[in-house]
Amino acid sequence: GAVLDERGEASLDASFMSGKDLNAGAIAGVKKIKNPILAAYSVMKNTPQVLLISEGADQFAIEQGLDTVDNSYFITERRRTQLLKNKSLSQIKNKKELLSTVSKFGTVGCVALDKNGNLSAGTSTGGRSNKKWGRVGDVPIIGAGNYANNNTCAISATGWGEFFIRNVVAHDISSLIEYKNLNIKEATKISLDKVKKLGGSGGVIALDKFGNYAMEFNTKGMYRGVKDSKGNFKVSIFKSD
Repeated sequence: GAVLDERGEASLDASFMSGKDLNAGAIAGVKKIKNPILAAYSVMKNTPQVLLISEGADQFAIEQGLDTVDNSYFITERRRTQLLKNKSLSQIKNKKELLSTVSKFGTVGCVALDKNGNLSAGTSTGGRSNKKWGRVGDVPIIGAGNYANNNTCAISATGWGEFFIRNVVAHDISSLIEYKNLNIKEATKISLDKVKKLGGSGGVIALDKFGNYAMEFNTKGMYRGVKDSKGNFKVSIFKSD
């Protein structure tokens, strides 16, 4: 069910980061890896690199014994219809209006704190519907769409990736906590306000080293959920939930 690029293909990005040692792995522009997050994790655990892209990342996954599939595996009729709609919108002269319309509900992310105090963050996406072939968003960029540091927090972002890259949102939130001693809710709001000020939209899920969390966004809604150590579980969509 990944969103499709302008050529009608699924092009996938993912990243994973460990807050314990700041080790990280990411992949971008892959077409064949069944579970991109597993490949990102494998880059982190099994290579000295951080980011592998395109055919090289697909080949790496094969060498690691990860499951691969034909690109058609990721494609659904719903996403084909979405792509056709967005191609028709490409006639809109207001490019800002176009870019804010073309893609929603694409990113999956998770942040976690274990019993030993280790934070981690993982994020996976198909990007933006009708994206330019070869486009890479914030998800595989460590510090932009994904970040974890045991001294501060773990962050996973979703939204208009170009603005999250320009604002280095995930690392910015961590820095606000580290250097200004802000709490997790204050830090996420400030960083997303910067994104909004430049014309971008999106949100983050965030978890600090104490187990405090924030799920901040500057859009009408964001699919989100949280589970604590006692098993209490909550899911929400809109700001009022």
